[in-house]
Amino acid sequence: MIEIIDASFETSAPNVKLSPANEYQNEVAFMARSNVGKSSLLNALANRKSLAKVSSTPGKTRLINYFKVIFLDRENSIKNEAKFVDLPGFGYAKVSKSIKADWEKNLTDFISSRKQIKLFIHLIDARHPHLDIDNSVFEFLEQNITPDQVILQIFTKIDKLNQKEQVALKREFPHAIFVSNTKKRGLSKLSDTIYNTLFKREHVEDSL
Repeated sequence: MIEIIDASFETSAPNVKLSPANEYQNEVAFMARSNVGKSSLLNALANRKSLAKVSSTPGKTRLINYFKVIFLDRENSIKNEAKFVDLPGFGYAKVSKSIKADWEKNLTDFISSRKQIKLFIHLIDARHPHLDIDNSVFEFLEQNITPDQVILQIFTKIDKLNQKEQVALKREFPHAIFVSNTKKRGLSKLSDTIYNTLFKREHVEDSL
């Protein structure tokens, strides 16, 4: 059984140049359109109510936030440290064009340059799976990741779909993970997937 036993805020950075030094490729970048439930998912994964702040104004946060996360593999009594990176929400129309342009440049620079990222998690609202902006983001990721980096699509708010809609979405995106923060669905599978992506070849116990 894999679980997160500790999580804490580490620091914020406005861009990749001011991001914290890290000698390991153990970062997981969470990215999504504004108001898809990214902060709520981070809190649910870590079992912490206020690890990531849920803004009442979508598009307000423009900083890259870093969290230190400790995984425990209970079967093997192994602990490993990861970094969760909460990227600003993209595609929010109510910010000014100049702010939006700078913001999007910071995001694209970060995605292209931050080699410490092992896993990109792209969150998509299950009710709107085919938006142009999400398609563009996924294409950008595919074109810019290195061979040792991984993309994982996560569909949030799956509980908002009926059974027929869920079956159709899962058939269309067979490699995605489907989650509901409120119903606690899919969180264990996501935690396992993150851990295995980061540490499946290591299994080296950190001195924590």
